[in-house]
Amino acid sequence: MNLPARHRALAVAGLALAGLLAGAVPAATAAEQAAVAAPDIPVANVKQHLADLQSIANANGGNRAHGRSGYRASIDFVKAKLDAAGYTTTLQQFTYNGSTGYNLIADRPGGDPDQVIMAGSHLDSVTAGPGINDNGSGSAAILETALAVARTGYQPAKHLRFGWWGAEELGLVGSKYYVNNLSSTERAKIKGYLNFDMIASPNPGYFVYDDDPTIEKTFKDYFAGLGIPTEIETEGDGRSDHAPFKNAGIPVGGLFTGADYTKTSAQAQKWGGTAGQAFDRCYHSSCDTTANINDTALDRNSDAIAHAIWTLTSGTTTPPAGKVFENTTDVAIPDNGAAVTTSVNVTGITGNAPGNLAVGVDIVHTWRGDLVVDLVAPDGTVYNLKPFSSSDSADNVQTTYTVDASSETANGTWKLRVQDRATYDTGYINGFKLTFP
Repeated sequence: MNLPARHRALAVAGLALAGLLAGAVPAATAAEQAAVAAPDIPVANVKQHLADLQSIANANGGNRAHGRSGYRASIDFVKAKLDAAGYTTTLQQFTYNGSTGYNLIADRPGGDPDQVIMAGSHLDSVTAGPGINDNGSGSAAILETALAVARTGYQPAKHLRFGWWGAEELGLVGSKYYVNNLSSTERAKIKGYLNFDMIASPNPGYFVYDDDPTIEKTFKDYFAGLGIPTEIETEGDGRSDHAPFKNAGIPVGGLFTGADYTKTSAQAQKWGGTAGQAFDRCYHSSCDTTANINDTALDRNSDAIAHAIWTLTSGTTTPPAGKVFENTTDVAIPDNGAAVTTSVNVTGITGNAPGNLAVGVDIVHTWRGDLVVDLVAPDGTVYNLKPFSSSDSADNVQTTYTVDASSETANGTWKLRVQDRATYDTGYINGFKLTFP
């Protein structure tokens, strides 16, 4: 997990059908899938993946860090497991600090391609150690969940995708690269991203990300069914790989068992463990080995991951609402220069535009505070979407604005106008769309 140095439902039982346990599963209808419970994820299998990652680190200088042979060996290890299980895998390559990095994306064939649920974990370690809790734990748990999907023959109604990210420890580099290189159309298909970074800390807490309400409730209900209280995750909010997805307007959620913060007496009373000690005393250290894992936390969180995957991908899907007009042609934005525009031509809409016109904006930029973003109606009326802000140093403007355009005739040419009003940072318009309900 990439943190600053100072900071860093009912219990799901075994499946009822013997055929599921045997791995021979007949195809089910969408309605039947909605009623299928997630399988128990064998913690022994997850621990074996961790032992394999430890062996990889041992054979490669003691770590699995970006640009090192141990990271590439880790990627190859995970990819081989997924290829054998029938996943469609893609190795995405990027460069950072002069070294080649890799993301691994694995798609389960089938499911609604316009309704994607994705789970991800970073696979890299710091150079100081093998990174078995941070973040072999999350990587191994989603790997075993992906393998369980294949073993049971589960056919989700939504499309299921997994990701293992590189160079997270250097600033979420791999996941940012993935999100930034999605087209606006592909990004819009991702209906939820679940992140798992450090889920087996030796002095664990049970933290749930406070982001998308549906994803959050899915995890909270699961742990409530086990009689385990949860807390909102605040220690590393925005410091792991869910952040690029969240910044792009994708619903996110996840689980976390704590890094180098100290467990309080109240937390020790509710969860057990030792008050006054860090959740993970080996955080970013050489002692983050297979001995640095709490088996109970690993087991509970692995099962929670499977529960969320089954719950969020099952059942019928809802087709996209409204009529969409989109332009994905890239338009360069000059640094501290004149405004540029991209446009869509709206046709076939009767009467005026709605009072809740959805304006999808996808701008890739290295300092979004420099930008002023406007919607320009066909008659020239300007609706400001985003003002200039000298203090907003984050990357990109990737979100959907709602505009009361009810006084405007719907049909005609609508423009997205963007101006960079400060120096040194650059970018481009990646996409613009209007959705009429």
